[in-house]
Amino acid sequence: MIEQFKDEHAFLSNFHPSPIEFESQQFPTVEHAFQAAKSNDPETRQKIADKDTPGKAKRAGGRRGIITDFDFDAWETKKIQVMTHLVRLKFQDPELRAQLKATGDQPIQEGNHWNDTFWGVSLKTGKGKNHLGRILEQIRAEINAD
Repeated sequence: MIEQFKDEHAFLSNFHPSPIEFESQQFPTVEHAFQAAKSNDPETRQKIADKDTPGKAKRAGGRRGIITDFDFDAWETKKIQVMTHLVRLKFQDPELRAQLKATGDQPIQEGNHWNDTFWGVSLKTGKGKNHLGRILEQIRAEINAD
C-alpha cells in the first residue's frame, strides 16, 4: 500500500511539479489549477497560477485568500469532478504516466499529518474518505486499460 505521497511516491502529490493547461491557462501544478478553478475570473486565476509555490497557491485559493467570487455551495458539488479532470491532465505526461502505472495494483492513500479527511486519510486517526487516492487509482486503471 502507498500510504503517503513522499519519497518515491512524491510524484502523486498535487504539489509535485507537473505543468498543465486548464481552460486555456497554464499552471505549474495541479494544486495551482485546482485553487484557481474556484474562481471564474481569469485575472484571479492568473494571480494564483503565478504563485511561486503550491502552498502559496493553496492559501490564495482558501477561504481567506484572494478569490472574491467564490461560491462555496457550487464548489462542493463539483470539486471532485474538477480534481479528477486535473489529475487526469497531469498524468498525460508520459513520465508521470509511467510512474503511476508502475505502482501496480497497490492501494493509494493520501496519508497526511494535517488531518485532511476528505482528500486523504489522517495519519493521526486513520480516518478519511481518501478521495484523491481513489481518483489516482481510477486514473491508473484507465492507463492500464489503454
